[in-house]
Amino acid sequence: MTSEARPQLQYLHTAIEELKAQNLYHELPILSGEQKAVTVVNGREVINLSSNNYLGLATHPKLRRTSIEATRKFGCGTAAVRTIAGTMTIHMDLEKQIARFKDAEAAVVFQSGFTANAGTVAAVLGKDDLIISDELNHASIIDGCRLSKATIKIFRHRDLEDCERILKETENWSGHKLLITDGVFSMDGDIAPLPGLCDLAEKYNCIMMIDDAHSSGVLGRGGRGTVDHFGCHGRVDIQVGTLSKAIGSMGGYVCGSRDLIEFLYQRARPFLFSTSHPPAVVGACQAAFTLLDSPDGERLVKKLWSNTKFFKRGLKKLGFDTGASETPITPIMVGEAAKAFEFSKAIFEEGVFAQAIGYPTVPQGKARLRTIVTAAHKRKELEQALDVISRVGQRMGITQG
Repeated sequence: MTSEARPQLQYLHTAIEELKAQNLYHELPILSGEQKAVTVVNGREVINLSSNNYLGLATHPKLRRTSIEATRKFGCGTAAVRTIAGTMTIHMDLEKQIARFKDAEAAVVFQSGFTANAGTVAAVLGKDDLIISDELNHASIIDGCRLSKATIKIFRHRDLEDCERILKETENWSGHKLLITDGVFSMDGDIAPLPGLCDLAEKYNCIMMIDDAHSSGVLGRGGRGTVDHFGCHGRVDIQVGTLSKAIGSMGGYVCGSRDLIEFLYQRARPFLFSTSHPPAVVGACQAAFTLLDSPDGERLVKKLWSNTKFFKRGLKKLGFDTGASETPITPIMVGEAAKAFEFSKAIFEEGVFAQAIGYPTVPQGKARLRTIVTAAHKRKELEQALDVISRVGQRMGITQG
């Protein structure tokens, strides 16, 4: 049945046509091969600068092998939620492995990083509580805050003084208080000032929570994340991470005290009402953490940073504005959304895949290409990408070169 046959949905068709007229309509890019540094998107071979596959683990032979072995041993799926019949020994083994890796008492695995954030915030806080949140925190944090029905106060991005201003104003709050931040911010690639936030959380008696989705596998020893990067072990109450980016598979997790994890087992709605991960996914995640906790993992992290520094230097030398990025997430600032989408399409035609990001994902007037370099990129591929981005950028007047 088409939307024309159902007038109740005609407004959606109108909205889509308006996006197309503004050159803001986004078609789904379709990969016909593996998630690699060079892949095939919409039938065209391109250098891939849009993947979160930071360490190249999505196609790593050790993950493939362990995934297949887990399927042979445990089957294709679990067919149950964790609290009924969906918890297998490999689920518990993975959670113990993650907790050891993150230097935490315990961990719980969720179906995605999004549900890990949203489900945890909504479970541990209620309507009488207070959340102090960075203005650029991820959508999953925002949704979790709303679902909790707690009062929400927003501080300016990475601004410790503004954060403390809010904490002083709410010092006598009678309920629980949660101070929450991303570790690495997904659109700008900058890092949260975690030591200062921990200081404030301790000073004003707040639960400290961090979303380390884009830090896992990137920052800290062997990719242990922002807490390890800053040496803040024991100062962060709730650590959220993802299995869908550097880990190369799918899912999310929460680390913390045994009481926290036991409580989430009982009250986190995504955990309670979603079928558990299939064995293949769990096996791949186990192999990824084993790899990260080895010299091979450390080498991959070093390669990621070597490639990142090379690419950033190249962009800056060419005259591009990369914002405040400190990590492999490197925005190429454009400004107007329509121009950013045009830029993305133009470099795609010349063999570089870097997606444009515009409003509402980022503020109006701050559209950009969001590029991500991985450990799997070869130097010649990055050089080729820089050449294409430079030529197209000059042609479009984005940079003078």
